[in-house]
Amino acid sequence: MPKIKTNRAAAKRFKRTKSGQIKRHKQGARHLMNSKSPKRRRNLRKATLVDESEVHRIKVLLPYS
Repeated sequence: MPKIKTNRAAAKRFKRTKSGQIKRHKQGARHLMNSKSPKRRRNLRKATLVDESEVHRIKVLLPYS
């Protein structure tokens, strides 16, 4: 059986935690930051977990992580 290729775009965007959950960065933190409040900008810096409904799709893209 050949090895499964990892989706490189997904590998750059998602990381697996020690407990097996998938971590991601929040969207909306690239530009147009002046119109966002300091609290909102601060919270965009923090990583968050992928929603349970999307976890299976991402695990398929990252077979060995």
